[in-house]
Amino acid sequence: MLRTPRLDSHRRMRWMAAFFCLATGLMIGSICFADSHEAAESAADVAAEAAGAVAQAEEGAAEDAQDTVSDEMFTINNLWVALAGCLVFIMHLGFATLESGLTRSKNTVNILFKNTMIICIGLLMYGLLGFNLMYPGDFIGGHGYLGFAGFGLGGGYEQGANTIAYANGNYTYWTDFFFQAMFAATAATIVSGAVAERIKLMPFLIFTALFVGISYNVTGSWKWGGGWLDSLGFYDFAGSTIVHSVGGWGALVGAIMLGPRIGKYASDGSTNPIPGHNLPLATVGVLLLWFGWFGFNGGSVLSADAASVSLVLVTTSMAAAAGGLAAALTSWCVSKKPDLSMALNGILAGLVGITAGADQMPVWAAVVIGAVAGVIVVFSVFFFDRIKIDDPVGAISVHLVCGIWGTLAVGIFGAKAGMSQVGYQLVGIVSIGAFTLIFAGIVFGVLKAAGALRVSAAEEVEGLDLGEHNMASYPDFQRTFIKSYEAGEM
Repeated sequence: MLRTPRLDSHRRMRWMAAFFCLATGLMIGSICFADSHEAAESAADVAAEAAGAVAQAEEGAAEDAQDTVSDEMFTINNLWVALAGCLVFIMHLGFATLESGLTRSKNTVNILFKNTMIICIGLLMYGLLGFNLMYPGDFIGGHGYLGFAGFGLGGGYEQGANTIAYANGNYTYWTDFFFQAMFAATAATIVSGAVAERIKLMPFLIFTALFVGISYNVTGSWKWGGGWLDSLGFYDFAGSTIVHSVGGWGALVGAIMLGPRIGKYASDGSTNPIPGHNLPLATVGVLLLWFGWFGFNGGSVLSADAASVSLVLVTTSMAAAAGGLAAALTSWCVSKKPDLSMALNGILAGLVGITAGADQMPVWAAVVIGAVAGVIVVFSVFFFDRIKIDDPVGAISVHLVCGIWGTLAVGIFGAKAGMSQVGYQLVGIVSIGAFTLIFAGIVFGVLKAAGALRVSAAEEVEGLDLGEHNMASYPDFQRTFIKSYEAGEM
């Protein structure tokens, strides 16, 4: 007899209690570590240096930009970052096709709808408050933990916001927002895959709005907004932790809160594979993601600097290739047959792994980072199945586990490799992970307590396309299947 997810509720609650206790302790410890590090410096020297830097920046920003960047180069820089943002947008199509391909046909409309709404909600929430949370300028209390520059995008209308003076001739305010907004929605898309086939639509959209509007931006400001992790020395070039593991932590909490899909785990403890309905669609999705990643990483140079962009494109490509090959060979050895889905996730694992340090890795290091990520992702998928955390597309393994590995790899292979850098990377991983765990746990917990998180067993068996949308992605095929099933022919 197949066990339903409800029978495992006590075990999931113990998992969540342990996660919350650990997350709270780790976040407090990380902040204390950072404070002790800062206290070791001379307060007077730091204040004087900061005041001098601000004054110098205010007096000479426009003059320096015009002296070093021509109008033509300003246009080229801005165009590249804008096009990179368009490439990141293409990644949402990749996520949608990958997720729908790796799940069952009866849930395809639901998955495509969620991924479409993630973009719409993500852009609006990032414009309303996310951008100004992530890049607040000044932090409340001056410690670099939280800041807010106000609601909306009024900064785009200020004098000089869209001229060569805005960012040393690299991009305009509007391009800055556009590129960063494409990143923001990605974090919620990662969560979508891990909770697929059993989450109610409206609760997921509520989670998306809060996650993209608040959580992602608070932790992102700690590094990219010039916050306390930036001052500490933590490094994450394009988001192995700030984007991918943030989405991975949210995905982990959601998968635990929801429990596994009906029939995924048998009463004897064995795992029942639930294959995706369209592997060609999944393959197209991964290749679209690989293509979009050239903008994700290449655009993170934040200019069209020839040397930097070209290096990033090569390290990104080599890590993805190494990850795909390593995952294919590893799964082949373990399962005795080559597994396409593992090879696809290996490519993504390599991409996630290189993202934190794509701008500072030699090619050989990029290959090593990608290959290790490809091996890790295979065993991570097996691990989460063993502890009965159901992730239909492997999002937790790809984005969380390999995001952690890629962030640590900066301290091992990067320009400032060493134990100190590894320590800074660990502080960033732990503190961002702890905050995200707590935030996602509260949101999902409230929705679950309200009885508004998971669809009914009948709706899950029937499929979310009919239950949530009264639509079918493959109507002719699905009607034939249902009639045959009801007639007892299957």
